[in-house]
Amino acid sequence: MRVFVTGANGFIGTAVIQELIQAGHQVTGLVRSKEGAHKLTALGATAQQGNVESVEDLRRGVDNADGVIHTAFFHKFSHASLSTRVKIVLGGNPRHAASRFMAIATETDRRAIETLGKALSGEDRSLVMAFPTMALRAGSLATENDPSDPQSVGGGRTISETTTLTLANHGVRSSVIRIAPLVHGIGDQSGLLPTLISIARKKGISAYVADGANRWPAVHRLDTARLFRLALEHASAGSIFHAVGEEGVPFRDIAHAIGRYLNIPVSSIKKEQAGSHFGWLGAFVSVDNYVSSAFTQERLDWKIQHPDLFTDMEHSHYF
Repeated sequence: MRVFVTGANGFIGTAVIQELIQAGHQVTGLVRSKEGAHKLTALGATAQQGNVESVEDLRRGVDNADGVIHTAFFHKFSHASLSTRVKIVLGGNPRHAASRFMAIATETDRRAIETLGKALSGEDRSLVMAFPTMALRAGSLATENDPSDPQSVGGGRTISETTTLTLANHGVRSSVIRIAPLVHGIGDQSGLLPTLISIARKKGISAYVADGANRWPAVHRLDTARLFRLALEHASAGSIFHAVGEEGVPFRDIAHAIGRYLNIPVSSIKKEQAGSHFGWLGAFVSVDNYVSSAFTQERLDWKIQHPDLFTDMEHSHYF
């Protein structure tokens, strides 16, 4: 297949491209810079320089594609174009800049999915979209049959999932892959795990909230990449899958592992202290995000082949 990949230089996107090429697919990746283009061509893919904010760039990428994998999202302020960054900074009260950024990031994602879907419609071509499990209902085991929850900590992105699944009614073989917050593996430099490690190192303490019993799912980067390929090749229209290797690792256990490797104290903090200690992650660290991937493993014959979270943390690339 000829596959167009957004977020091609990302931690997950790069692994997806390598997985696709190894399976014999021809890949074009959307990148923001010449440096990114060089990295992509070194992998054996074709680079298209552009941005997910550009309707023209997205349409051009789809023109000669049999399918699309959409992993791009504005996870960082620097991911947005200069004009968008100016709009965020000058758009009102500085204290609300973070919420303005998230609103623009979410709308950009929705518009990108809509654009990709229109370009793919009517020809039974595939669109696979990345989505966070943190947008699911917290506190109980979430399955692929559960809808995303607008009231969840990641609920602002629900519109992206809804938009993707609706494309199934317009001749697009659309599917959603909900990804665990802890995607780990070699090359992880800016994901949530290295962010937690960096915070602990800076604060001199590895913290968890209250009793730390809340759970986060985890998955290896390479297992995630294989799931994207399987969905691209085999998913039926309107499918939902979970990129989850471990259903729920207690956050307290993650904090203790970080503390042990950094040789620093481990301690509980109150929920009202989470924002000052963890920064933007403060809203997420106490969430109980317990997620199953049983249907995904059965439906796509997706088997976990790579190390679990704590085995991976033993490797020197994290510490």
